Amino acid sequence: MRTLVFLLCSILFSARIQAGELPDPAITPGAIDPEVTAANIQESICKQKPVNWSQAHLPPASWMEDLEKQQIEQYHYSDTSLRHYHEDHLIPLSLGGHPTDTKNIWPQPLVAKWSARRKDYLEEVITRKVCNGEMPLAEAQDLFRTDWIAAYKKHIGDVSE
Repeated sequence: MRTLVFLLCSILFSARIQAGELPDPAITPGAIDPEVTAANIQESICKQKPVNWSQAHLPPASWMEDLEKQQIEQYHYSDTSLRHYHEDHLIPLSLGGHPTDTKNIWPQPLVAKWSARRKDYLEEVITRKVCNGEMPLAEAQDLFRTDWIAAYKKHIGDVSE
């Protein structure tokens, strides 16, 4: 009996963690910044100086923290500690994701196999590809909108725990 209870708890716990690794598409389907188009990427997201696009378009930290609290509740995460999440843009700002549309922001777990840190690395790789003309902007945005973990596996490789 004890083994059965342990197995059920393990399954429920791992399912909850995995559920947080990708956002719920009904809540966070992604949203595009209308200022960024395929025609202007060199003057917008690919321009690095004096300040890069992502830095210049970050919402205020206080606004992001308030949103994070609301979304942790909305996502029904059992762990409500803000320090265990990173309020993240599904479609990265560096790829023309909307900076303040809540359909593009979700509380991404920091401690998970597919954490915010891994997504950040993928963002760097894909942004370089877009800016170097190796991938169309719309395709890059769709990688994140549909399943950034599959994109990571395809463009970088799988990772061990």
